[in-house]
Formats: sequence, structure tokens, C-alpha cells
Amino acid sequence: MAHSTLLTSGQRHKPVTQTVRAAVASVREDIDAALERDPATTSRLEMALASPGLQALWAHRVSHRMWQRGGRWRLPARLVSQAARTATGIEIHPGAQIGKRFFIDHGMGVVIGETAEVGDDVMLYHGVTLGGRSLDRVKRHPTVGDKVTIGAGARVLGPVTIGDEAQIGANAVVVRDVPSYSVAVGVPAKVRSSQPVAAQPDPYADPALFI
Repeated sequence: MAHSTLLTSGQRHKPVTQTVRAAVASVREDIDAALERDPATTSRLEMALASPGLQALWAHRVSHRMWQRGGRWRLPARLVSQAARTATGIEIHPGAQIGKRFFIDHGMGVVIGETAEVGDDVMLYHGVTLGGRSLDRVKRHPTVGDKVTIGAGARVLGPVTIGDEAQIGANAVVVRDVPSYSVAVGVPAKVRSSQPVAAQPDPYADPALFI
């Protein structure tokens, strides 16, 4: 019976080697995704050592796991996130959910709130805020779809949804949902187009989109 119990317990937890391999693979995936988006860096080592966006992301993954455990882990999770903020200038609440291949270019001044949800292959530039408009303990931060780009200084506020492959222009203030494949610019942000980017004549023709 004891032997059976040990087997069952072992099946519930991945071996340490598998966990380490998964972590290494995830880090390599992050670095490669960052290299694709940052023409100023060509070396994996340089990207790993000198990219505050990647360092903040890795710290967040640690703090998020701690946060999910709840209870006495919550305070250490906050301390890890605050240490990352001090080191990188990027503040990501440990409760925020961040997808794969996420990248923050330049990084300084980015803030991501507790109930924010960010999909895969999302890119943010410096000064972006994924913030709230309520003090209630509810879902109060944005949900960002896959392959979204958010330009420098943009503010996305409240429990709004940014659809897949949407682009938010620099310094835009978004307080309403943005459909997938759209380009949104201005204060308050307005949707300029709502079609796949490949079908748009020149999605970056508007100076407001420069990032």
C-alpha cells in the first residue's frame, strides 16, 4: 500500500530534471523571441544580460508562481516583484498573467496591474501602463490578446479587451475594447482600421503609430 501511495504521489509531480529542462527551454524561447524584435542586439548572451524587459519577465515568472501558492507566499512574491522593479524600472504585479514570448523593449516605466491578462507574442514599449480604473477587488485591468503591439507611453485602462494582433499607437489612452486586427490611436483612442494588418495599405503611415 505504501509503495502504491509513493507511486501515486510521484505521478503528481514532474521530476526535477523535467522541470529544469522546461525552464531552460522557456528562457531560450524568450531570448529568441526578443532577438527577433530587437535589431540592436544580435547575441543571446547580450540579450540575456542587458535586456531589462527579459529580466523583469523572468522575475515575474518566479513571483507569479509564489503568488499562486497564496497565504504566506504572497508577501515574498511582492518583495520579488519590487526588487525587479528597482533593478529594471518595470513593475509587474505578481498576480498578473503573462503569456509566452512576451517582450518589453527598453522597458523603463512599464506598469502591469494585478488582474491584467496578457496573451502570447505580445510586445510592449517603454512607458506602457496596463492599469485599472476601479479600487474594487474585481477584474479591473486589461485583457490583451495574442500578437498585440502597444506603443510607447500608451495607457490601457480598465477591464477592456484588446483583440488579437491589434496595434495600439504611442501615447494612446484606451478605455474601450479594441477589436482584433485593429489599429487604435489618440486620446481617447479611436479605431482607425479593423482588418488584418497584412491587408492594410500601410499600418504605420500615421505618425501617431510611431514607436
